[in-house]
Amino acid sequence: MMKRIFSGMRPTGKLHLGHLAGALTNWVRLQNEYECFFCIVDWHGLMSEYADSKMIKENCIEVLLDWLSVGIDPRRSVVFMQSHVPEHAELHLALSMITPLGWLERNPTYKEQILNMQNKDLGTYAFLGYPVLMAADILLYKAEVVPVGEDQSAHLEITREIARRFNGFFGEVFPEPQMLLTPTPRVPGTDGRKMSKSYGNAINISDPFDLIWEKLRTMVTDPARYRRTDPGDPDKCPVWDLHKVFTQDLDKRKELDRGCRTAGIGCIDCKKVLFENIKSALYPIQDKRRYYEAHREEFLDILYDGAKRAKSVAENVMEEVKASVGLVL
Repeated sequence: MMKRIFSGMRPTGKLHLGHLAGALTNWVRLQNEYECFFCIVDWHGLMSEYADSKMIKENCIEVLLDWLSVGIDPRRSVVFMQSHVPEHAELHLALSMITPLGWLERNPTYKEQILNMQNKDLGTYAFLGYPVLMAADILLYKAEVVPVGEDQSAHLEITREIARRFNGFFGEVFPEPQMLLTPTPRVPGTDGRKMSKSYGNAINISDPFDLIWEKLRTMVTDPARYRRTDPGDPDKCPVWDLHKVFTQDLDKRKELDRGCRTAGIGCIDCKKVLFENIKSALYPIQDKRRYYEAHREEFLDILYDGAKRAKSVAENVMEEVKASVGLVL
């Protein structure tokens, strides 16, 4: 029996190169090694978009399009939407009964997001308690492994603590999910900060190639290279971080590194090489995306089938939860 994995993404719209390099490429590989549950967590999306939620449904479609295009296979993995399985909300309620408020208030990611999203009113119960819903997502399937980057490890530790606390009160119901630490390359946006839709610096997986080139052409580089003749330092250049992901030819990378440090090549020349490598990586993905865009009628079947498979697990776990806390007559 393969171990079970759960992982999810909020439906924020079309996915970008950071998602591709940081999670999706790894998910595609994990399908061969684990029983995978991949969930579009639309309730989580509502936590920050409750004031204007009209785009959540379309964003879910965009996420699914990108998942299918990069190689997430609904025949091998359970692909579904969180709100299609009501047991997520039910277990969230049960776990919220036992989660200490202090655990949530000390969550470093909560404080960071409050600072980074000051244009939205996030002073809600749900936003403070989103780690509890995240724990419910994972524990509902008794996932043994959760793939995370190092910056997400605090999230999973709260899930493990909630599982321990529940088991301490009501008996051994949930396994404590283990972290599958995955290498997460730094994928900067066009302004040098972490690539993020909220920063407006993202290069989307589905962007037309002429738009991708325009974004790369104007992307910030080593600030010391004012002129073409100035030598640069790739280690200080966001474009170089993208080369580390998309330029797989190590000899070519060495050539570009040497050319930058000696002013043998200009930034535009360096970006042209990167663009060709990104285009090679994205061409089959975008070709597959066009197929799915032309066959959107298949989407509901994929999601409904995924929800049916997910519910077959979730219903049994919730019956066990209710029995353990004494709610079953």
